[in-house]
Amino acid sequence: MIASLLVVAKAPVPGLAKTRLCPPATPEEAAEVAAAALLDTLDAVLGTPRARPVVALTGSLGDARRSAAIRAALRHCTVLAQRGGSFADRLANAHADTHRAHGLPVFQIGMDTPQLTPALLAESVDRLAAHDAVLGPAADGGWWALGLNDPGAAANLRAVPMSRSDTGASTLLALGDRDTGLLPVLSDVDDMATAREVAASAPGTRFAAALAHLGALR
Repeated sequence: MIASLLVVAKAPVPGLAKTRLCPPATPEEAAEVAAAALLDTLDAVLGTPRARPVVALTGSLGDARRSAAIRAALRHCTVLAQRGGSFADRLANAHADTHRAHGLPVFQIGMDTPQLTPALLAESVDRLAAHDAVLGPAADGGWWALGLNDPGAAANLRAVPMSRSDTGASTLLALGDRDTGLLPVLSDVDDMATAREVAASAPGTRFAAALAHLGALR
């Protein structure tokens, strides 16, 4: 299935990115781990067939870790600025802006699941052919992916409380009577415990290497 594959991302700037890894990480180390996660995510997206890569970005890449590598990857993507006051507003607007840019169904992820592979993304996007929407639940009760054949339905996210243990369930309710398929449950990187879990599940990633380097410094 052809769709826009949207990454909602924050520039990995020390003090602003992955702050829940601090402590034990320093702000600079946390930003380095975040940069690795973003690059792994972009690798997976750019390797996914039949996908139009889009990144909705907030923050200054000029102040970010691994900015040159990130800029190089973004040259292969449509890059949009995030807009909106709340995270829910920014998500809804990112879906709308992505659809406006390419006129395709939108499948959205974040940068907290660097264990994603092109194969898993392609399979997940293809599920949209059989459903109105698909939702990828996260182990903490949130979600790691949202795909919509009608990206206008993302406006319903504005009423969903984000970053809570019931965010996934609330998102399903907000989608109403749409036929929503569920994707595999994944862990996303929220704190050091989940970071280690994700790194163990994807040992060949930049993310795992960055986390191992952080551990070697202790």
